[in-house]
Amino acid sequence: MSGRVHAAPRVRPLLARVSLAILLVTTALPALAADDPKAREIMTAVDERDDGDNQTSNMQMVLIDKRGKQRVRELRSFRKDRDPDELSMMFFLSPADVEDTGFLTYDFDDADKDDDQWLYLPALKKTKRIASSDKSGSFMGSDFSYADMTDRPLENYEYELLKEGELDGHPVWIIQSTPIDEEEIDETGYTKSIQFVRKDNHVVVQAKIWVKKGKRNKYMKVEELEQIDGIWVPTVMTMTTKKGKQTLHKTILTTSDVKFGQDLDYDMFSVRGLETGP
Repeated sequence: MSGRVHAAPRVRPLLARVSLAILLVTTALPALAADDPKAREIMTAVDERDDGDNQTSNMQMVLIDKRGKQRVRELRSFRKDRDPDELSMMFFLSPADVEDTGFLTYDFDDADKDDDQWLYLPALKKTKRIASSDKSGSFMGSDFSYADMTDRPLENYEYELLKEGELDGHPVWIIQSTPIDEEEIDETGYTKSIQFVRKDNHVVVQAKIWVKKGKRNKYMKVEELEQIDGIWVPTVMTMTTKKGKQTLHKTILTTSDVKFGQDLDYDMFSVRGLETGP
């Protein structure tokens, strides 16, 4: 995940991309004119931030239910640019019930072209293409959706700069993103989001996301952010789903052994490569 957020944060092979403060901001800030040019300029910088290339990493996904019960999953991820598009792939290594499950994404830069996603289910020996109508669904039981796995096109949103402030000792811009049409809302499952963008590196480090169904909100927080080979990488992030004050579910995503400039072939980012495994 790069730490970018348009509708919601993108989970990257990473990860390539909440507190009371968000609740206070959303209730205290005045409404400003939609699509503020300054806000769009900031979000463009977020979108264009250098997130490296030919990346490999290990990931751990911890799923926590409302009773505090945890499930831990280990993954291996890969990412490669094919300018101006991006290819990414991840494989579940454990536990046994998800072992060898693979997920492939073609993230297209063209806003008029739908991103392609495939999920390989080893138990069925079958690869399923994720339809646009399914992208708002939970990714492998986590609080991240399939739509979170790609960067949403800037053209599909209006942006408002709500406020400038400070978060965890760092100056931030606080920006609201609103989808321009129902099609984007239906695909992502989100009606709007408020994002905290660090001024020094253009990383979205915190967000509140309004979910269309179920009167729920999601809260994203980058808990640890590291600079690796000059690239800012969120190495620990959480996504929490709440209904009111009640926590329904939480996902902790940790990224380690991040390496850039690896020898990755385009051919591995294919359905055949997905079915072959890491």
